Amino acid sequence: MQTDILKVIGMTCGGCTSSVTRVLRGVPGVTNVAVSLEAGSATIEYDEQRATRAQLASAVVGAGFGVDGVDGS
Repeated sequence: MQTDILKVIGMTCGGCTSSVTRVLRGVPGVTNVAVSLEAGSATIEYDEQRATRAQLASAVVGAGFGVDGVDGS
């Protein structure tokens, strides 16, 4: 298992954190997600054989948010 922290850009409310949590949980291999509005980050635990950091970032970008320091494509 791998744990990564993504810096999420554009979260402004609890609904935003719920959206980010939902899309990250939808990525195959993700086992745990904790999103912090205050910190502007998402901590994700996942199976690195089934998901990559780029896939996680792409899910966040696809939900309408930005990810600092990761190519989400």
